[in-house]
Amino acid sequence: MSVAVEIAIEAGDWEKLPHPADTARRAAAAALASAGLHDGEVGILLTDDAYVRALNRKWRAKDEPTNVLSFVSPFSEPGEPRFLGDVVIAFETVLREAEAEGKPAHHHLAHLVVHGVLHLVGHDHASDNEAEAMERKERAALATVGVPDPYMDAGERTP
Repeated sequence: MSVAVEIAIEAGDWEKLPHPADTARRAAAAALASAGLHDGEVGILLTDDAYVRALNRKWRAKDEPTNVLSFVSPFSEPGEPRFLGDVVIAFETVLREAEAEGKPAHHHLAHLVVHGVLHLVGHDHASDNEAEAMERKERAALATVGVPDPYMDAGERTP
């Protein structure tokens, strides 16, 4: 059993963050582990607001960029690790949100990867109970990769 995380950097100034591909890979593996999965494959696309906006418009009828989109795979190849789907993250939105929330951008990237991967394995936040359960899994996954609780106020975080 193994987890495979494929990372592609297509657009955006991701090199401004420390080791974005490694951050995304570790965060995705942590999310799968927090969900109790130890076998499967996930694709992560690090791109820019323009591309995410186009995807958001096409698939969600929202003509605006968003921080993360998850695309669950409806199938996997027989005999291969189960392909769970793709997570797409927008660089400029990551930076804006991290700055607004007073957190390092690479921590926010890790959080968004964890969030997106948890969507791939069936977690959601449509109701308060679902949101609380998903946030618990996010916190657990992020703690394993050294990222503080993203739901704490900025003043409560340790530097």
